[in-house]
Amino acid sequence: MKPAASNALTSWVRNLLQTWDQFWFTPRLPHTLAIIRFGCGAMLAYVHLIWALFVTDFMGNGAWIDNATIRQLHGPGSNAQWAWSWLWYIDSPLLLGIHEILAMLLSLAMMLGLLTRITTPLAWWFTLMTCHRMTGALFGLDQVIVMLSMYLMIAPCGSTLSLDALLRDRGWELKWLPTGGRDSRTLLNNVATRMIQLHLCVIYIFGGLSKMRGEMWFDGSAMWYTLVNYEYQSLDLTWIGKYPFIIASLTAVTIFWETFYCALIWPKLTRPIALAAAFFVHSGIAIALGMVTFGTGMILANLAFFEPEFTKRLLAKISRQTKGLK
Repeated sequence: MKPAASNALTSWVRNLLQTWDQFWFTPRLPHTLAIIRFGCGAMLAYVHLIWALFVTDFMGNGAWIDNATIRQLHGPGSNAQWAWSWLWYIDSPLLLGIHEILAMLLSLAMMLGLLTRITTPLAWWFTLMTCHRMTGALFGLDQVIVMLSMYLMIAPCGSTLSLDALLRDRGWELKWLPTGGRDSRTLLNNVATRMIQLHLCVIYIFGGLSKMRGEMWFDGSAMWYTLVNYEYQSLDLTWIGKYPFIIASLTAVTIFWETFYCALIWPKLTRPIALAAAFFVHSGIAIALGMVTFGTGMILANLAFFEPEFTKRLLAKISRQTKGLK
């Protein structure tokens, strides 16, 4: 190999490794993760409340899918170990209700940032146990918030905007459970953020590719049939049928955005466009199709692409304006 080519290759490899190192191991502020933690904890508490209110329908003796069927759905032998749940062996409404109440309390503690390094992984684990019991009855929201809480427990996301931070400022921090400073940049904050971002890219690309298998997404009619589906319709948009060009355009833009989200979201030039599209798509799902919780959960996940410095400045501005109103 010629010296010039060898030097070019060496330089390329060095730059690649440096970029990889910066991507994963650049310390990051916790402010954006703190916002996601608050929203994720609130959504976890909400779903556990719903499960608790209908606990016998979801997990009791007369459940839509009983314990024996659940174990068969997860596969025999060692295959089932990856989706094991202690709720497979519980059918008492009282014990199931206690489980969901505990999960709800842990989720609220996670939301408020109380003993976050303990309550976040526990909230995730209790939710995972319920999800493994309720295979076949899950909603997209359940899967998104489990994903978010799984990555949030990696990071010290309770170091700011939390009761942990308030207790620390008053000198009440537990020495064996440090939370870190409000403005502490840590590697774990960055790793958790990158994992959420990459997972979100995987969700969107598979969603886009699966849509491209459907003929209606190519002929431009998919959006129309979605909007007029009475099972989900919460806002009458049938008037848009008078404008087929708009329907076809919305269908094409949606499938393009979802399929190429993983490419559009990383460059700084196209990131605002990708995030704006995510907001409008998921807001539309929430308002027009009645999936308010799912739409909110996906918007919450997209916040991972907001730089924490921007979030910090925005929160400071809101705080100043609030104090000004007082």
